Amino acid sequence: MNSQKIAVITDTGTDTPAAFAREHDVRIVPLRINFSDGSTFESGVTITPEQLIERMATEVPSTSLPSPATIRREFDRAHDDGYVAAIFVSISSGLSATCDTVRMVADQLDDFPVVVVDSKSIGVGAGLVVMEAVRMVEEGITLQHIGAMLELVTRKNSVFFSVKSLEYLRKGGRISAAVYRLGSALNIKPVITCNEEGTYVVARKARGWERSIDTQISLVEEQARKYDKVRVAICCSSACDMFDELEERVLAQVDNAVEVIRSGISADLLVHTGPEIVGICIQGV
Repeated sequence: MNSQKIAVITDTGTDTPAAFAREHDVRIVPLRINFSDGSTFESGVTITPEQLIERMATEVPSTSLPSPATIRREFDRAHDDGYVAAIFVSISSGLSATCDTVRMVADQLDDFPVVVVDSKSIGVGAGLVVMEAVRMVEEGITLQHIGAMLELVTRKNSVFFSVKSLEYLRKGGRISAAVYRLGSALNIKPVITCNEEGTYVVARKARGWERSIDTQISLVEEQARKYDKVRVAICCSSACDMFDELEERVLAQVDNAVEVIRSGISADLLVHTGPEIVGICIQGV
């Protein structure tokens, strides 16, 4: 119960599970997807992941952050709906300028306090930070304390993902030409993670898709040993539906998991990863 009337707002790059967002009134600002013909779509609003994948067969578009006007409208709408303050959890500032833009807009608000939290992560890894923000609000933790507490949460998050093709990460400038060439030549499927600055780095290399998935699970198991209890999130694109298999394998190897969450992958993230992606996030609790 959100008795404090603090809105929790995020962007589509966090892949906050849709059912959770609906149940807890998490407001979501869409990133934009731009095609060469001049058409622009709002992720999850005017284009779905499935529609994007279909169009990517002929063109790989670009993405852009939400406009300041769009962000301001979301704050105004929350205010009009009776909220008196907000927490905005953004996709990593190391991967998008969304966080900085949100801060700029928030600084212009006179009567609506906003705490902006850089998740330092992406996809459902950032979504777990959003979910923790909701829990804190509903438990009655005050706005002035939530920001610092969420910063600690981000440090207990680790996200790992694998893609079948490195082409999209290379086109978006997310991996180096050297990593792309090596991966393509030797069938190396690196497991990608976010470092402390929230930018992409290679966590570990694996040869072949199946080995890459095995490596993800091994990395999750290693992280789980650092905590008494962990929360795990699994994300898969529609082209790589491995939810049941991954959950079974994770639970078999991570005996201190208190919850397993499932999430899809937003259209804006698929632009940079391609249609075939699988990821696992682990959070110490």
